[in-house]
Amino acid sequence: MKKKAAALLMTVILSAAVTGCGSAAPKDPEPAETAAEAETAAKAAAAADAEAAEETIEETEENTEREETEGGSGKEEAAAAETTDNEEEETMKMIIGDTQVNVAWENNDSVRALMDLCREKPLTVEMSMYGGFEQVGSLGRRLPSNDTYTTTSSGDIVLYSSNQIVVFYGSNSWEYTRLGHITDKDQAGMSGLLSGGDVTITISMEE
Repeated sequence: MKKKAAALLMTVILSAAVTGCGSAAPKDPEPAETAAEAETAAKAAAAADAEAAEETIEETEENTEREETEGGSGKEEAAAAETTDNEEEETMKMIIGDTQVNVAWENNDSVRALMDLCREKPLTVEMSMYGGFEQVGSLGRRLPSNDTYTTTSSGDIVLYSSNQIVVFYGSNSWEYTRLGHITDKDQAGMSGLLSGGDVTITISMEE
């Protein structure tokens, strides 16, 4: 009886041990990403791509606008430079008697009309002394004028009464249209050219 009881007890112990080992719970697997989380991630990625594409488009438009602006500015500068070159090429020279003088001509309609008058051939004007401060001569035609009350000085060249050119070696105050100023003669130099008697002046296009 003791042996049977011992055998039965051993059988129960072994059975319990086997059952305990077999019933151990397996570890839970890592939780998988849910469908909602995947959808949210996809939307975020799409939004980021759209924002990046919009920034690229804006940058491209800015670059295009900058290039157009710079190109337009370059064309305007080239046109202005060409106009300046043409203005520098088209100028007139003046000879008083036998002496050529440097003249800074005004930029106005009167000077442009005088220039047109000299294009075909040099313009020769017989001058006469007047008032002890100027010499005056007829141009033979009227030019556009914009007379204003002016106080002249030695070396000034003006249009008087639309058809007469006046060159000063002194000063006077009257209504004139300014044509230019002789820059390389002081008062003594102008007096030496004009105060000794009537002179002839020649105006022609500078080559």
